[in-house]
Amino acid sequence: MTDRAVRFYDLAQMDDAARARLMVRSEEDLQGFIDAVKPIIAAVAAEGDAALIRCAQRFDGAPQGFTAIATPPEDFDWAYAHVSADVIEALEFAADNIRRFHEAQRPEEMWLKEMRPGVFAGERWSPIDSVACYVPRGKGSFPSVALMTAIPAVVAGVPRVVMLTPPGADGRADAATLIAAKLAGVSEVYRVGGAQAVAAAAYGTVSVPRCLKIVGPGSPYLLAAKKQLSDLIDPGMLAGPSEALVLADETADGRLAALDLLVEVEHGPDSSGFLVTPSRAVAEAAMKAIPGFFAKMSETRIDYTMTVLSSERGGIILTPDIQSAYDFVNDYAPEHLMIHAKEPYAHLGHIRNAGEILLGENSSNTLANFVIGPNNVLPTSGWAKTMSPLSVFDYMKRATVAHVTPSGYAGLAKAAEVLARYEGFDAHANAVSSTRDDIMATRKG
Repeated sequence: MTDRAVRFYDLAQMDDAARARLMVRSEEDLQGFIDAVKPIIAAVAAEGDAALIRCAQRFDGAPQGFTAIATPPEDFDWAYAHVSADVIEALEFAADNIRRFHEAQRPEEMWLKEMRPGVFAGERWSPIDSVACYVPRGKGSFPSVALMTAIPAVVAGVPRVVMLTPPGADGRADAATLIAAKLAGVSEVYRVGGAQAVAAAAYGTVSVPRCLKIVGPGSPYLLAAKKQLSDLIDPGMLAGPSEALVLADETADGRLAALDLLVEVEHGPDSSGFLVTPSRAVAEAAMKAIPGFFAKMSETRIDYTMTVLSSERGGIILTPDIQSAYDFVNDYAPEHLMIHAKEPYAHLGHIRNAGEILLGENSSNTLANFVIGPNNVLPTSGWAKTMSPLSVFDYMKRATVAHVTPSGYAGLAKAAEVLARYEGFDAHANAVSSTRDDIMATRKG
């Protein structure tokens, strides 16, 4: 599995077309996936739970006797009995940091500012009514995603938070994911995965409640279902397969840069990841170091890693200078960006587009994925150019609030009437004209 070579790219020798190919992610062309999920969505809409059970057996390997989609209360006790104490302690530690971060992020409920004398305007924040947190399981189990999606929802005050996650061969949800749900404050966990999970949350079934929004990362099938059902449910951020860039200047240790490069590309063969550096010495040191790390990795993770690093979705990129490295990073707009440098803050101001930015050789992506506190559900496929990480704001909505006093009204009405008449809105103009003044005067009398 290790006979494939890590790709090396000299950006100075590449034309625009070759450079553009490096920007392509695995999920960018979803049409084939959209075609594949249409019958699944239709089946869930027509048959509800029966379709979910059939999909669980077909796609997730659930046993023939699998019939209950909702996780029973006793499975939470089962989970605690089947997860080691050190994992539970680590989940508790992570949950505490994640909660601390998102509590600090929560906006004040309302603010008002006096825009002009007697004219007050501001915003009021309130939680959405319901959300489904999706926790994938296809290439492993991800209790960290359960914490990252559910904790900010609970912090935001969402009245109904449910969790959707595929069943295993035993028909149960992953034990650590159940513990994570419990730590987050979620008691409703439904054993349903993939496109059918999105459909269940969008339509509602006898077992799965209809939700206003679904959040969480997943496969291209999940993304395709979210796109298909976006008129019925808010699909949230379309977070796809993992991707990362490591930006390393000439002061970086190429071995450490390579070590962090492997973090995201081991997620699966559909991941993406590049080490970007203007230093040939760093690039060569990283290239030399990568095979040595495989001794402590499973064959499956090695295969995933090399599938990515030997394709046009991964490898090591040598840039002509640091500005060219910045330009590549900003054009790529990675989900994760790690900056390896003795002075990482010197580079921070040059970065415009990244889902998260991890500064310095101690800020490994592993720490960010699990225990620092900021969310690990991040925009992929270049959406970091316009989107932000999952946060409490994704579970809340803003309403603007305004209050105009009698003295404030007098200072606004004339300009509003002029603009209303210019735009041809008679009722608008009448509402702030002498007609209103006459009515108000009559009422006061």
